[in-house]
Amino acid sequence: MLTVHHLNNSRSQRVLWLLEELGLDYNVVRYQRDAQTMLAPAELRRVHPLGKSPVLVDDQNTLAESGAILEYLVERYDTAHDFAPSPGTPESLRYRYWMHYAEGSAMPPLLMSLVFSRLKKAPMPFLVKPVARGIADKVMKTFVGPQVKLHLEYMESELGKSRWFAGGEFSAADIQMSFPVEAAGARHGLDDKPNLRGFLQRIHERPAYQKALEQGGPFDLLS
Repeated sequence: MLTVHHLNNSRSQRVLWLLEELGLDYNVVRYQRDAQTMLAPAELRRVHPLGKSPVLVDDQNTLAESGAILEYLVERYDTAHDFAPSPGTPESLRYRYWMHYAEGSAMPPLLMSLVFSRLKKAPMPFLVKPVARGIADKVMKTFVGPQVKLHLEYMESELGKSRWFAGGEFSAADIQMSFPVEAAGARHGLDDKPNLRGFLQRIHERPAYQKALEQGGPFDLLS
């Protein structure tokens, strides 16, 4: 039996979604973030040394990193070849690219944006606040903000070329890309990005996506 060690409001939501798309049976072990630090609880370190989620346990295999888990599930369980393009095709190259782009390029500026926005609100000595806020505003204006804008414009443009990230058909690359797109929508808005908004609408309408939300619990990135 497959077991997903699932942290609320995390990348592991994507793993639940793919499992539902594949129609596989699985167990969910749920963990809650610390309300103050937003970090994962220490119990997760008993499953994986880094104490992060998602972690998938399948027989003797224990896997971390959402992209690696999605690739493993597709390779082992997608016997109908519904969630990855045929090898050697242009779509296959795009599929591989987006599977790695999601965390390697898209998420770092989005994460930095979250960190610096929290820095501005963090409790600190009165005299330090103006300095910390000034640094945060400077970094956001000169680096993080332009990087987020660049990546959102790039993703918007690429979705103007095809209905899904890898091509005309839905694939696991769209599941992998869902987290950065949803994070961007929640934190920066997508009012001027009709292709990205359309992508979110299409994935939210998928029955497997909705079922995964039932299994994983509230997903605050959507709010």
